[in-house]
Amino acid sequence: MHLVDVCAFYSPSGGGVRTYIEQKLAIGPQLGHKITVLAPGDAYTIVERGPDAQIITMPSPRFPLDSKYWYFDDEPALHAELDRLEPDLVEVSSPWRSPLMVARWKGEAPLSLVMHADPLSAYAYRWLKPIFSPEQVDRRMRRYWGHLRNLGSSFDRVVCASSDLSKRMAAGGVANVVTHKMGIEADVFSPAKRDEQMRISLLQSCGLGPEAHLLLAMGRLAPEKRWPMVVEAVTAASEKAPIGLVMFGEGREKQAVLRAIGGNPHIRLFEPERNRETFARLVASADALIHGCEAETFCMVAAEAYASGLPLIVPDRGGAADHGADGGFVYKSADAADAARAVLECITAAKHGTSGTVRTTTDHFRDLFDDYEQVARGIPDAA
Repeated sequence: MHLVDVCAFYSPSGGGVRTYIEQKLAIGPQLGHKITVLAPGDAYTIVERGPDAQIITMPSPRFPLDSKYWYFDDEPALHAELDRLEPDLVEVSSPWRSPLMVARWKGEAPLSLVMHADPLSAYAYRWLKPIFSPEQVDRRMRRYWGHLRNLGSSFDRVVCASSDLSKRMAAGGVANVVTHKMGIEADVFSPAKRDEQMRISLLQSCGLGPEAHLLLAMGRLAPEKRWPMVVEAVTAASEKAPIGLVMFGEGREKQAVLRAIGGNPHIRLFEPERNRETFARLVASADALIHGCEAETFCMVAAEAYASGLPLIVPDRGGAADHGADGGFVYKSADAADAARAVLECITAAKHGTSGTVRTTTDHFRDLFDDYEQVARGIPDAA
């Protein structure tokens, strides 16, 4: 099968979508498929990643709100490139303009939309939460829901990585919704990588001894991640027990996070750890992961922490909630007081996470591509 991924979110400078794309380019050919990623860029380029893997960029404008990204603006050129590539299936990974452009393509290949973003949770629900419930927001976002329903009727698959997002999409009347949960890198994360000396060192950086509890937080420093709320919750919980929190991330909200930490010596913010082996040891060496974002489409950090044997403290909405449902400690989204309650419940339980089998990235792509092959052959309800 030749899969063409029209990926408006791809940026060579990094990000979760780029990681996913790199994994797809590596694993797809191993499973017998040809993968072409079609992305916007400064110029037309073809970068070969092997005999059956390539990235093609098309001349496109820079995205005005983030110069690391571009956006497709030439629909005839996009259609011509799809004609030239002759895909067996076209995948689109944005809920905005590019799927509409692909839906108007006259080619015969089936189409799949992958929901790498959840704009309602990331923006509308969060911005309007003080006034409206998510259900009330949905009623006021009829135009956007109409857009999603139109995409659902135009695409053969609408792929979500969490059951929470799938349920909301289906409840909103979006057709052809399926769930294909992602996975983690095989043989990278494991409870066996726990390093007690690293744990002691991290607690020392928080001004605490080894008897304290070490919480870990990881991710972009962005508003939807709710790091100030996480800091508030841990600070409140630490009034009843010795708790250190180490946070690893970078982004435009760094100063807001530092202001939230203030002079608390038991909470430290570090740059991301980019060495994967060191990162895996770091994750396994904490006592629990705490996460604040209810807008995750999958929540890779929760999956990695779960595979590393950590209990999870997560909100009750979004992709993180899927991981927390299996023995985690769940709190009401965006509620610092309830998050503090979950923190104390977790450390009182003194229970470690799983050491069992976890879903790998290869598992994810094998299931996804098997589904796509059945779609390409015209087999209904394959997923």
